[in-house]
Amino acid sequence: MKKVVVVFDGHHFSQGAFDFVRQLNEKERILVTGLFLPVVDYAELLYSLGGLTGPAYYSDIAFEDMGVIQQNISHFKAQCKEYNIEYNLHPDLSRHVISEIKFQSRFADLMVLSSELFYENLGKDLQEDYLENVLHKAECPVVLVPEHYGFPSNVILAYDGSESSVHAIKQFAYLLPEFTNLKTLLVSAVKDSDIPDVKYIEEFAQCHFKDLTIKKLQIDPKVYFSSWLSDHGRSVLVTGAYGRSALSELLKRSFITQAIQDHKVPIFVAHK
Repeated sequence: MKKVVVVFDGHHFSQGAFDFVRQLNEKERILVTGLFLPVVDYAELLYSLGGLTGPAYYSDIAFEDMGVIQQNISHFKAQCKEYNIEYNLHPDLSRHVISEIKFQSRFADLMVLSSELFYENLGKDLQEDYLENVLHKAECPVVLVPEHYGFPSNVILAYDGSESSVHAIKQFAYLLPEFTNLKTLLVSAVKDSDIPDVKYIEEFAQCHFKDLTIKKLQIDPKVYFSSWLSDHGRSVLVTGAYGRSALSELLKRSFITQAIQDHKVPIFVAHK
C-alpha cells in the first residue's frame, strides 16, 4: 500500500486531482490523505501585517475559511466512501503553505494537486510561484493534474542524460508499476546532440517498461515540446526538470512550465 497526499486549497476542490487518486486506488489500494489548505497563506499574511492587528485579523478570516474548508472535507469524505478509498484528513491553517506541503510530503510516497486550480485566486504569476515552490520543496514526487484529461493510457519519459531525468524515471517505475505495462515513449530533445548514454538508458528502461520505444525529437523543446505533447493523447509526462541544479532549471524550465500551463496531461515530477 502507498500513501498518497492529495492537496486542496481554499475554495477549490480539484475533481481532477481526486479522480486521479481514485483511479490509482482502483489499480492498487492506497491510503489517501486529504490536505486542506486555507484560501490565503495566513503565515505569510501575518508576517506582512506585523504588529497587534495581525492575530485578530487572522482569527476572523480563518474562522470564515473553515466553513469553506469543511464543505470541501465533507465532499472529500463522501467521495472516498463512495469509491471505497481508505483516507485520513489534515486540515491545517497554522503553517506557511509551502512549509506544510514540505512537511506532509516527507511522510508520503506521492503528492497530487491540480495544475489549474492550486491557488488560482492569487493570479497567474503568484500561482506559478507557488507551484514552482511546491516542486522545489516537496520531499516526494508530485503529480500535477489538469481538471479535464483522460486517465493515462501511455507514458512519455523525458530524458536528457541528466541525473535528475534518470532519477524521475526510476521513481515513476518504482512508485507506479501499474503504468509500466503501458505503451512507453522515452524521448530525448537535447539540441544538436545524439541521445546521451543511449545504451545505458535503454538497458535500464527495458527492465521496467514492457512496451518501450526510444526516440530523438527533431524539435526545439523550448518552442515545440508542449504542442508535440498535446498530440500524444492520454499520456502522463515523467520529468525531473525541477531538480536542484540551477543550470538544469535554467535550461529546462521554459518547456516544462509551458506543458504545465497548457493543462493537457498529468505531469509526474521528481527530483533528488
